[in-house]
Amino acid sequence: MREILFVVGEASGDLHAGKVAEALRESAPELTMVGVGGAHMRDAGVEIIEDVANLAVMGFTEVLRHIPKHYALLGRLRERIESGRVALVVLLDYPGFNLKVAEVARKAGVPVLYYITPQVWAWGAGRLPTLARVVTKAASILPFEEGLLRRHGVDATFVGHPLLDRAQSLPTRAAARAALGLDADAPVLAVFPGSRKAELSRHLAPFMETATLLRERLPELQVVVSVAPTVQIREADCPFPRVHGASFDVLCAATAGLLKSGTTTLEAAVAGLPHVIGYRTSAITYAIARRVVKIPHIGLVNVVAHREVSREFVQGALVPSVVADALMPLLDEQSGARAHAVEGLHEVCGMLGTAGASGRVALMIRELVAATPP
Repeated sequence: MREILFVVGEASGDLHAGKVAEALRESAPELTMVGVGGAHMRDAGVEIIEDVANLAVMGFTEVLRHIPKHYALLGRLRERIESGRVALVVLLDYPGFNLKVAEVARKAGVPVLYYITPQVWAWGAGRLPTLARVVTKAASILPFEEGLLRRHGVDATFVGHPLLDRAQSLPTRAAARAALGLDADAPVLAVFPGSRKAELSRHLAPFMETATLLRERLPELQVVVSVAPTVQIREADCPFPRVHGASFDVLCAATAGLLKSGTTTLEAAVAGLPHVIGYRTSAITYAIARRVVKIPHIGLVNVVAHREVSREFVQGALVPSVVADALMPLLDEQSGARAHAVEGLHEVCGMLGTAGASGRVALMIRELVAATPP
């Protein structure tokens, strides 16, 4: 039996690939699944040939020292794809590496499905001709991506955002606060400094200072710091309670949030949590990004809305006292600013499609496999 080869590059890709694999296991149990991934994919029945924990990097400078490892993995994947046992390659995000995998598959005559496509609308528009050449089918998760990709020759379909599946079972604020041991009535600030070492090194200190300033202004404020399951933060660096691996509980329990840029901002939109966005990266990465990024916002909620729904504080603008000023009205349940922010987040959710993205991608996989000669 020929196999489906999944390739992801970080924890979020593993989560989404795992959901697709679950749907495939239910609808096409005869399919064999292997891949580069992690625990979610493994639990869904995917044979892991390389753990994603060995791959995740970010930024332009951080990638350089991982080149030998990626080159070796690409060689292993090339051997597998060229062996004739792979019926379909399914790629998720991670374009710097995955487009090379797609090129290998194209040369071997193996179809490629790209789920969670590269963010060519932000930067890397030069990748569009490559996508059109090496990708058989694309499954996009943001509403404006389908048209952009199709205009450049990519056979793309908008499948909706996978976060919407999780939104169907979100806890109420009362239930989330009870689960976290929080006071039911006092305001709560959710802090998400990031899941990677580089993110934490740049975000944790200013985020903690911001939270401390807010506690001085609002002594009753409860602060909860969301930490990825694989991350450890010392108490000396974080004087507030830390919660591992329960991001939606934290988002649903909170009154407002201080979030690093990324998918977390869309998770907050799904949870209806007003927030501000803080982000810092290395000076070199930021200098390059300013030259190549073509959009005015970095927060995905703002990118989807095409306007600033959530205020952004990037690089030198991430000043704790200024960020605290922006958060104060969001912590006031009666403020007009908070109501306006909630309304904007609701609009963003409405633009993300409908639940069921994983099932739609699983169907696309079955159709592509059925159309591929044995």
